[in-house]
Amino acid sequence: MALAPGTRFGPYEILGPLGKGGMGEVYRGRDTKLGREVAIKILPTAFAQFPDRLIRFEREAKVLAKLNHPNIATIYTVEDSSEGKALVMELVPGAPIRGPLSVPQAVKYAIQIASAIEAAHEQGVIHRDLKPGNIMLTPDGVVKVLDFGLAAVAQPAP
Repeated sequence: MALAPGTRFGPYEILGPLGKGGMGEVYRGRDTKLGREVAIKILPTAFAQFPDRLIRFEREAKVLAKLNHPNIATIYTVEDSSEGKALVMELVPGAPIRGPLSVPQAVKYAIQIASAIEAAHEQGVIHRDLKPGNIMLTPDGVVKVLDFGLAAVAQPAP
């Protein structure tokens, strides 16, 4: 289900596609209420009919809501529409990290990634899909960890 630019998804206007994955499609959008650009990850209605996909999608939203860290993309809300369910998140400018990297660059990025993962672990969240495609580098050199769709939440110790 591709959404064309100009399509409305609740209070969000679709500006264009950003990517596609196993859980649906991600779009650049505009929040018409707050006037900011956002990333909109849409779980198509057809996928919502599969309980395992719906549970994974809802778990990703709850996991992201637990996390507040400068190196983790922020979730803003969950939106329901006739087109499906969507996670509305911080739009992270930039691109995935590409090599080769100098040792100082690699260390700088690794520290930021480790900081994000440590913050997630402190909340009992295990990412489980950490790879270059899920790590964005902003034009300012800030690393953002994305896509907690496969994350697991650790059970508290007895």
